[in-house]
Order: sequence, then structure tokens, then C-alpha cells
Amino acid sequence: MTLRTRISHLFLAVSLAFCLFTPAVSEAADPYTVIYDDVSAYNGNPVECDWIANAILYASSLYGVDPYLITAVMQTESHFYLNAMSPVGAIGLMQLMPGTASSIGVDPYDPLGNILGGTIYLRNQLDNFAGWGEYAVTDAVAAYNAGPQAVYDYSGVPPYSETRNYVVSVAEAYNNLLYASQY
Repeated sequence: MTLRTRISHLFLAVSLAFCLFTPAVSEAADPYTVIYDDVSAYNGNPVECDWIANAILYASSLYGVDPYLITAVMQTESHFYLNAMSPVGAIGLMQLMPGTASSIGVDPYDPLGNILGGTIYLRNQLDNFAGWGEYAVTDAVAAYNAGPQAVYDYSGVPPYSETRNYVVSVAEAYNNLLYASQY
């Protein structure tokens, strides 16, 4: 079984489990509350949690990216730490590389610019892989981590353990957000 099939099955299995074992509810939670609650599980500052949740919703509305996908990527990238810095030089909440931020035209050290830049980059990857069928979002998420050329070179998620783990982590975070949105 290929990695793409296994990841697809993970998305499907988690989603199916939520559907089968979740009682029907009359009203879903609003996206702000779901995102705020997720952010606050990592970031104990209520002012920052509010700001991050609103910034995610703002970026989502500007660029047409699912706010739960933005949140799942951000959670996986930085655990919502405003001043995150990776050992390889990725910066901020969405862990933008300086070259990527520059090509998009944002300041990666500015928290809003970082979120907008990460969302633009994610939107670009979603557009790049839109025609790739049922694995399009998985491939876009892999490209966010490893770069689009690696996804093109391997015709899907590259065989890098970091990228494979990343895609699974984003999928799990996304499904947890979907689950939380049901309440």
C-alpha cells in the first residue's frame, strides 16, 4: 500500500470514526470558538489566542483557505508560538523560510504578515495540486513542508520521514478540529 493510500485511509478512518461514534448534535460550534480553543491548548495567553484565532479567520476569508486547515498547519508548524524559529531558519507561526516570505512579499517577523504569507503559500500549493485527484490536499500539505518540487519529483508525498510525519500530524490536527466543530 502506498503512503498516499495510507494517509488517505487515515483521513477517512478518523473522519468515519468521528461520524460513527459521535452523537448527532443540533448546533455546530462556530469556527472562532473551535480555533480559539485549539490555540489556547498550546498558548496560555488569552489576548494572543484571540488575536491568532481572528488572524486565521481573516486570512481564511482573504485567500479562500479552510480556516481549520490553516489552524492545523500552524499547530503542526509552531504550536501557535508567535516567535517560533526553527533550526533551519523558518520563522514565526507559519514557519516561513525567509526566501519564501520574500517571494510572497511579506515580513515573516510580523505575526500578521507571517499568517497571511503562510496562507498565501498554502493557497498556492492547493492550487498547484488541485488537479491531482483525491490526494490533492495531502500533496499540497506535503509541498508546504518539503516544497512543491519534491512533490512533483516523487509524484506525491516525498519519502522523507519528516514530511510523512508532518502530513499525518496535519491530518490528525485537522480531523480534531472537525470533530470539535461538531459541538
